Amino acid sequence: MDVDKHAEELASALGVDKEEVKEDLENLLQYSVPIDEAKQSVRRKHGGGGGGGGATPESLDVADLTTEHDNVTVTVRVLTKGTRSIRYQGEDITIREGEFADETGTVSYTAWQEFGFEPGDSITVGNAGIREWEGHPELNLGDSTSVALESDELEVPYEIGGERDLIELEPGDRGRTVEVSVVEVEERTIDGRDGETEILSGVIGDETGRLPFTDWDPHPEIETGESVRLGDVYVREYRGAPSVNVSEFSTVEALDAPVTVTDSAPSMSIGDAVTAGGLFDVALSGSVIEVRDGSGLIERCPECNRAIQNGECRSHGDVEGVDDLRTKAILDDGTGTCTVILGRDLTESIYGGDLDDARDAAREAMDREVVAEDIAAELVGDAYRARGSLSVDEYGANLNADAFDPVDEDPETAARDLLAELGVGA
Repeated sequence: MDVDKHAEELASALGVDKEEVKEDLENLLQYSVPIDEAKQSVRRKHGGGGGGGGATPESLDVADLTTEHDNVTVTVRVLTKGTRSIRYQGEDITIREGEFADETGTVSYTAWQEFGFEPGDSITVGNAGIREWEGHPELNLGDSTSVALESDELEVPYEIGGERDLIELEPGDRGRTVEVSVVEVEERTIDGRDGETEILSGVIGDETGRLPFTDWDPHPEIETGESVRLGDVYVREYRGAPSVNVSEFSTVEALDAPVTVTDSAPSMSIGDAVTAGGLFDVALSGSVIEVRDGSGLIERCPECNRAIQNGECRSHGDVEGVDDLRTKAILDDGTGTCTVILGRDLTESIYGGDLDDARDAAREAMDREVVAEDIAAELVGDAYRARGSLSVDEYGANLNADAFDPVDEDPETAARDLLAELGVGA
């Protein structure tokens, strides 16, 4: 972003010193204030009112919008509209957000006031700012923005309205509506922006999949086993996967007909799953090629439950560790690898003994590593199917497994399937 250019335009329009304007802009931008709103703030400070400044708005197609543009005019169809409360410069502000489209593409938007448009409306938005959001241009509709309803309906090749299946949701979605069954829910108290806050969290599902959710304004209709229609929800990323957020502006309606929840998780190659960047419920199959360090008989911090080494927790320092069993197995299917993390129950089923048996084996051998060695002897070289939640970060891909089962398949068939998946002829 060229702050100098914005500062020069503002200073010229307001008749004030450029360096003073630049300093004001930079102070606002460091707190992630959108450039359009930052400029409006500077105009008000210097008595410039809410006008559009010295730049003349450009009329552009959606596909041509970039963060290099300042004030723009677009004619679009409203695809979705959501309402949310955010804390902005120390104040709680209600914003509207969603997606616009024309025949060339789609663009997200944030409106800092109510302009009265609804999904399906064709509108011309004048003097809107542009900022970068989630790596893409986003329209910002502020004090200086005008919105005019068009009498001719703009035809666009995109779905109007926010109704989606869970499998279609992506982080960043706003104004979505889903019909789901509440698989599990719990009440929690968290340290929110206004102190202790009561929320609901858990898992929802439909015929296409399952996702975690958080209800920030607990609705009594959300109970385990109930089917509900959740309107005006937004989606954030949680541990690399989409998470549905229900707010004070969301609508929650009990459904008469129950929503069926899939019993299966989508099966994917490890390569495709890793490329997706994170999935809440997925099944991966492959061969265990290694059992990583940190497996077997481990110790955990009694305060935070993190695994510790040499009696030291990275958060709580020297502690008296609590014994536990864990397995970190590297699964490889030829398209990629991931670390499958198995908790105590799954590890005990592989090890063939419980925590006391593992302690006895370690004492007899005078080496805790003997437990990990026995687990590796059971796993390495064999094929398994793991189901659970996949997260991907700079350290690699990790799947926290809910199920881990051996796969009985003919080696020749498995090789042919892998070659076909890789696009290699037999």
